[in-house]
Amino acid sequence: MSGAPSLPLPLPRLMTPLEERIGSREARVVVVGAGYVGLPLCAEIAAAGFGTIALEKNPDRVRAINAGSSYIGDVDSARLEALVRSGKLAAAADADVLRAADVIVICVPTPLNKTRDPDNSFVIEAADLIAPRMERQQLIVLESTTFPGFTREVLLPRLLGGSGSGSGAGSGSSRALDQDFFLAFSPERVDPGNTTFVIRNTPKVIGGSSAASLEAAVSFYGTFVERVVPVSSTDVAEISKLLENTFRAVNIGLVNEIALMCRRLGLSAWEVIGAAATKPFGFMPFFPGPGLGGHCLPVDPLYLSWKMKTLKVDARFIALAEEVNGAMPAFVVQRVADAMNDRKQVLNGSRILLSGITYKRDVADLRESPALDIFELLLARGARVDYFDTHVPSVQVGGRNRQSVRFDEAGQYDCVVIVTDHQDVDYAGLVERARLVVDCRNATRQLRDRHPGKIVEM
Repeated sequence: MSGAPSLPLPLPRLMTPLEERIGSREARVVVVGAGYVGLPLCAEIAAAGFGTIALEKNPDRVRAINAGSSYIGDVDSARLEALVRSGKLAAAADADVLRAADVIVICVPTPLNKTRDPDNSFVIEAADLIAPRMERQQLIVLESTTFPGFTREVLLPRLLGGSGSGSGAGSGSSRALDQDFFLAFSPERVDPGNTTFVIRNTPKVIGGSSAASLEAAVSFYGTFVERVVPVSSTDVAEISKLLENTFRAVNIGLVNEIALMCRRLGLSAWEVIGAAATKPFGFMPFFPGPGLGGHCLPVDPLYLSWKMKTLKVDARFIALAEEVNGAMPAFVVQRVADAMNDRKQVLNGSRILLSGITYKRDVADLRESPALDIFELLLARGARVDYFDTHVPSVQVGGRNRQSVRFDEAGQYDCVVIVTDHQDVDYAGLVERARLVVDCRNATRQLRDRHPGKIVEM
């Protein structure tokens, strides 16, 4: 009995020469930018066996990397030094290292400008360094957060060359996607200070400018990330990153507003959230605080709302969350003033100590820290302000450089404000020494019964 004719099996896709070099670890990688995202990425790529160069214009950072000395908390100096000594990792300031690269990853800042619109000038500067130095088939990946459509509308044309595409167009050259280079967007998901989820075990979303670009990027990241998540386009990858942080910013805005409500109702917001969090479905706890900090949460949602404004659409949730979260430093200052007033003291002329000045616990990162806003607002109301933070020995606030004071000096202040709840602080000892504590982070929750009237919840 003869069966139906068998169909020929599809032929396996042939690997490109670039993918073969990636698979054999012969590919040379350049990471543009060696900051909070770039340096940890360099270390992970080098540890996977690739010859890696951190292209960094800050000469102090170049010297530090080549000396095996880390300036980023998430990168251990011993590990960095071992990678440098092995010859797998080095730093350079000369953009000509791009000429020999097989893979180029862009990890530069994408802040907001003075009008709080997206500032992609650092990415464009990186593209204009890369374009005239593209001498072989290369994979170029943007990890810097940006608005949906940027890779397709802005970055790709600059790399293709031709009229109006930046410094690469000066020679009149033009290139073809998938023939001369591949392009992808893969949003960084670095969480400073998080030792549980790091680059290797955090799923990596990847969108390609073409099917071949996606294959090349998946091939590269699959060598050192446990799970890659391919998506249909660079636009999807771009907006997915914005959704992640908009989700957090909006929910933090919600619980901050709940905290304001609880204050008026005479209730503990922390107790309310704790009670709601006992529901095993349909609720995810977020917690109030003195405001948003870091590079992502205060910035990323505004990239999305800016893009929507260009389409004449209002992102109302984002605008409301920004309004609520942006008002929290002023609320904290007023809470301090009210707590002191209850003790027949005034803020003007008082001595205030801020405990913690970074934007999140256990990191030395001051980017967009609400503590700096609180510091400035207290100074503006006539208070004499100092801070204690073992992660930040000195900081520029109020027009002058200020040094962290000693922990045991807390008793000399009229009020201590816990702005950042670093785990290396002895909060029992802090409360014992302090005259009054305003706790923005619920760090003293287990001490309140022992010190009635001394601790005030934000």
